[in-house]
Amino acid sequence: MERVKIILKSGKDQAVRRYHPWIFSGAIKKIYGTPAEGDLVDVYDNKDAFLATGHYQPGSIAVRILSFEKIEPDLDFFRKRIGDAVKYRQSLGLFDNPDTNVFRIVHAEGDDLPGLIIDFYNGVAVMQMHSVGMYRLRKEFAEILRELAGDKLIAVYDKSEGTIPFMSGIKGTNEFLYGDSGPVTVTENGFKFKIDWTTGQKTGFFIDQRENRKLLCNSTNGRNVLNMFGYTGAFSVYAMKNAALVHTVDSSVSAIEMADENIRLNYGDDKRHQSFTADAFEFLNDIKDRYDLIILDPPAFAKHNNVLANALQGYKRLNMKAIEQIKPGGIIFTFSCSQVVTKENFRKSVFAASANTGRRVKILHQLSQPPDHPVNIYHPESEYLKGLVIYVE
Repeated sequence: MERVKIILKSGKDQAVRRYHPWIFSGAIKKIYGTPAEGDLVDVYDNKDAFLATGHYQPGSIAVRILSFEKIEPDLDFFRKRIGDAVKYRQSLGLFDNPDTNVFRIVHAEGDDLPGLIIDFYNGVAVMQMHSVGMYRLRKEFAEILRELAGDKLIAVYDKSEGTIPFMSGIKGTNEFLYGDSGPVTVTENGFKFKIDWTTGQKTGFFIDQRENRKLLCNSTNGRNVLNMFGYTGAFSVYAMKNAALVHTVDSSVSAIEMADENIRLNYGDDKRHQSFTADAFEFLNDIKDRYDLIILDPPAFAKHNNVLANALQGYKRLNMKAIEQIKPGGIIFTFSCSQVVTKENFRKSVFAASANTGRRVKILHQLSQPPDHPVNIYHPESEYLKGLVIYVE
């Protein structure tokens, strides 16, 4: 069956020729045919030269590109792409690391598989599809994972119910596509965490902070640590190794319960840890000089460009409160996981926050995501995690 043909406007082919994996709707001149969401389409320039093949979807991002060559993206194509992603993680030593059995297998555009996320939790692969084109192939992906991972794989769970584009009308169901498993305990850099992918955010755990948590662990000696937006308490667990005390704050009761459980899993009933269910901004209002290390890892303040300005103000306000309140000589680990917020945007927000307080601030480290969340050099948006470690005099 011949694929639908999409023609771009004159001059709108430059990003594609630089291998950017998205075609925006505003770049399209004409569509020959009526593609359904998730259909494969071919993209051509205004002079009818082939550019790329990808999955179609209505909306701002109209095509997510799978290949810049004129090929058939069949099961062998996806088997090769997922296989390449697995080999890359093997080259990082992640499949045979006794201290870490939780990592990302497929990172969407970072692995040339836009719309597909696969995370590995000690034998359980959890998938999230962010496009209908990928969602249609979920069972095939589960089978490919079985072939590639062999006896390392216990189960494959599809957690796409909340990530399929809402305009598609598809009502996905979170379910096991292979095997079965209850919550598992994983090991990350030697620390233990209980993972429940059915109730947790993302696929169950924020794997992307692994290396940043390791850096934190080496920065907490004798310090009083405040972990804001603590979620399952991963930063708190790392901090507890060397800190004098650690306080975890989150607005979610269930998140705090999970954080407390993870602390017990690693340290038993250690009185150095205490948790609080509270609004972050309210909690930060009155902590003057109580802490000398603060972690700010909020959920994404901006999902789309139309709320970018408000998000940047949010980051500025949050960091300003922490900089105002922290003890002299304190350290702040501050992050943004908003894809539309660039490194420059985020740094300017923290700069403005620092300037408003009048305190002297130094940047100690500039942080990003770990190598199992690779950044496609042609797709700067895939570098979504930005972080700064700052010293406040």
